[in-house]
Amino acid sequence: MKTSSRLRYFIYLSILIVGCTTGKKALQKGNYDASVSKAVDRLKNSPKNTEALQVLETAYELALKDHLRKIDDAKLSANVLRWESILADYQQINQLGEEINSCPSCLTVVPNPQRFVREVEDTKYKAAEVRYTLGIKMMNENTRTSAKNAYYSFEKAQQLYPNYKDVKDKIEDAYWAAVVKVVVQPVVVNSNYYKLSNQYFQQQIDQFMANYQKNKFVIFYSEQQASKQRITPDQVLSLNFDDFVVGQTYVKERVEKLKKDSVVIGETRANGKIYGTVKATLSIFDKRVSSSGLLDLTITDWTSRKVIKRQKLPGTFVWQDSWASYKGDERALSKQQLQMTKRRESLPPPPDALFVEFTKPIYAQLVDEIGYFYNRY
Repeated sequence: MKTSSRLRYFIYLSILIVGCTTGKKALQKGNYDASVSKAVDRLKNSPKNTEALQVLETAYELALKDHLRKIDDAKLSANVLRWESILADYQQINQLGEEINSCPSCLTVVPNPQRFVREVEDTKYKAAEVRYTLGIKMMNENTRTSAKNAYYSFEKAQQLYPNYKDVKDKIEDAYWAAVVKVVVQPVVVNSNYYKLSNQYFQQQIDQFMANYQKNKFVIFYSEQQASKQRITPDQVLSLNFDDFVVGQTYVKERVEKLKKDSVVIGETRANGKIYGTVKATLSIFDKRVSSSGLLDLTITDWTSRKVIKRQKLPGTFVWQDSWASYKGDERALSKQQLQMTKRRESLPPPPDALFVEFTKPIYAQLVDEIGYFYNRY
């Protein structure tokens, strides 16, 4: 590339970069708010930038007219939530004014950026009033879904105008009208022998229920908590190990005939090595101790006593061990096979530990099922 061509290229590139940083490009696209912000940023670093000053003056005037037009249109709209869009426009005008006031050179072209402080407060009040009224209307529908929607409407009213009437109390009322109260019965194991082992599973369930946060409109109670707090449940969740087997043992023996050729089996008087074939019989024992169970998950509507969900959740745990023995010449065995013959049969974990192990995959399924079921509430 020739010198003159390179110079023209860099001049063009510089103009393009300056145009972007001064907000000119955003102005041409009709992004007036962005154009004002870019021009302000440019003028903070380069107070005398002529193009940025021109862009700011034009962009601010257009941005102001655009927001005021939207406000006028919204006031004539039938949209019940129009005050929230009006509020957003007033706040954006004020934000542009704050940006300009933070830049001394900007004030030379926009000396008095408009501010709508009182209008913002009045609009917040009107927007909160609408949300509050909608919440009251929804609560009067007397359904859990409408109470949930009322909760969000009251919550929005509080965000807009924190001290609006009795909105805090209304939020509380709507929440308890929307919440699903679930009493979780103790896990049942039809065996006195495994009651101690079941404590681990029960503790896991109790911890999950206490820390459940996926849906704030669902609260789990133990039977003791429900009784103490005099809670009338909406649903009852029961868990029952109605089928399980612990410690089924299977031992399998595999016999392999081994032979290895070209093995040194002796020496001659002349120090010559004698090669031959060695043989052995290897017996490999594989032991499996299987434990499995089936948990019955049942969710019942308290008022109608109707079962609304029932599912069987399976779980299995297999403990394994292996060892070996041989007859014949050990040189016929590989290193790995020889190592196996040095092992001895191990004792499996006690039954209560095996019970705990097969409940772990059941617990993982249970958490997923409960999470999926109650996410819809």
